[in-house]
Amino acid sequence: MVFNESKIHIFNAYIKLNIMDAGIQAKIDQWLNGNYDQQTKATIKELAEKNPTELTDSFYRNLEFGTGGLRGIMGVGSNRMNKYTVGMATQGFSNYLKATYPGKEIKVAIAHDSRNNSRFFAETTANVFAANDIKVYLFEALRPTPELSFTIRHFGCQGGVVCTASHNPKEYNGYKAYWNDGGQLVPPHDKNVITEVDKISSVDEVKWSGGEANITLIGKEIDDLYTEMVKGLSVYPDVIARQKDLKIVYTPIHGTGIMLVPKVLETFGFTNVHVVEEQSKPDGNFPTVNYPNPEEADAMAYGLKLAKQLDADILLGTDPDADRVGIGVKDDSGNWVLMNGNQTAVLAFNYMIEARKAKGLAAPNDMVVKTIVTTELIDEIARQNDINCYNVLTGFKWIAELIKEKEGKENYVVGGEESYGLMIGSQIRDKDAVSAVALLCEMAAYEKDKGRSLYQKLIDLYVEYGFYKEHLISITKKGMDGQQQIAAMMEGYRNNPPKTINGSPVVMLLDYELQKGKNPQTGEEWTIDLPKSNVLQFVLEDDSKISARPSGTEPKIKFYFSVNTTLADAKSFDKESAALDARIKGIIADMKL
Repeated sequence: MVFNESKIHIFNAYIKLNIMDAGIQAKIDQWLNGNYDQQTKATIKELAEKNPTELTDSFYRNLEFGTGGLRGIMGVGSNRMNKYTVGMATQGFSNYLKATYPGKEIKVAIAHDSRNNSRFFAETTANVFAANDIKVYLFEALRPTPELSFTIRHFGCQGGVVCTASHNPKEYNGYKAYWNDGGQLVPPHDKNVITEVDKISSVDEVKWSGGEANITLIGKEIDDLYTEMVKGLSVYPDVIARQKDLKIVYTPIHGTGIMLVPKVLETFGFTNVHVVEEQSKPDGNFPTVNYPNPEEADAMAYGLKLAKQLDADILLGTDPDADRVGIGVKDDSGNWVLMNGNQTAVLAFNYMIEARKAKGLAAPNDMVVKTIVTTELIDEIARQNDINCYNVLTGFKWIAELIKEKEGKENYVVGGEESYGLMIGSQIRDKDAVSAVALLCEMAAYEKDKGRSLYQKLIDLYVEYGFYKEHLISITKKGMDGQQQIAAMMEGYRNNPPKTINGSPVVMLLDYELQKGKNPQTGEEWTIDLPKSNVLQFVLEDDSKISARPSGTEPKIKFYFSVNTTLADAKSFDKESAALDARIKGIIADMKL
């Protein structure tokens, strides 16, 4: 009777808003009458009476298990991160693992970040895997995502999961799925796992408990092994020995970086490290920031304040799961500048190429990897140093997949993308801000040993290889119709591409969804040899490049702008920078973004 009364309340709420939908109602009925806990059912009833719009958003679809796993707002409902959506995803993943490795012992590793409910989701995941007779290595407490990748490879696991929503706001959590190489799922496994997850139609199909003996807690022993691995990436330990008092400011932004970054810097030999106290404690509410993302200046504000007070040499910040890193350095006037992801990647790629060559470590088959929306300055640096530079789709899983493809033939050195991600060395297969922090500090020490800063080094690279400047615009479209709006924008550009942008003819239209490239001026067409992805790129006659890509993890569409020119000398930097800014503004205005 209680359930029937609740249905009446829900029905009336939808009628009032004229958004009643039979499919949504059916899902709500299933949760109210199924084997869900009483608190969940009580919350559904409360939403029906007080916030029917929120209830609609919670049930209008199933939270999609995408090619990287789950990510969404926490709460009750089929479109939310909760015990049930996590459990059903894990049951589907378990089914696929058992079908792929019949009769074999299957092992997985599980980690989590500092977000609210991350430990609960990790334990839920571990219990479901274990109940399916899968051996589980579960970290005893929060750990950085890259350590999870390392652990999968160390134990020879067939898969893994980290519970994190990376840099999303505090309301979000997520579930990233990994394969046996330590990289996130790629074809065919990504689609096959999705198929198995989609088959789980009821929480009654989930094995929730009964295999606790299959769970092993891990911690310090893996920390030590991982730290030693990172230490082995150092190219110039002798430079660090001379510059060990490099003044470093680091903020984990309330995340997992605090677990390993200070320890790794100490192991490298740095003795003058200052952690931002206000952001040192792991906290899923992220009390000092609105958005725990080192890409955001606000998230780095506390670090900047301390860096200025101490007159530091370098500032570094990592996101909650410590796979992204942002840095700040001083310009020639002593003003602090926050580097963007492209600039940081340029410095890292160049250092690994230049320093390895100077140290006699470079090999003829060295290769580097970047994504298609990351600065082409990296391509130019690699080209002039006779190193293969491969471009892959956005996401480190594609970098990991290319390493696997080239293993034994080419030597992977470094990979990265514009969204503040770097992966140095091939012993893990996901972006790693812990090793990136250590190597960026080594780079700062390397330049300081020569009497200059990382900022000056970047300008020198612009003079030597060309001045490339990038800009990003993210447009958020939330709610039920947000995805439809984003899809409509992409279809508009795909079906009616611009012939000119900012007065410059479009000479290349690259459609990664159709896997086709075309020169609109000549009619020439060619095939793009990459997996399908909903990305469009416009290359202009003046060598400007515009990329449009819906985010795979957030309700956003992203527009990437890249322009370039020559830089005669460091003194011309400000003038040429202003000219490039003007060109980017002209492109944005012409595209009406």
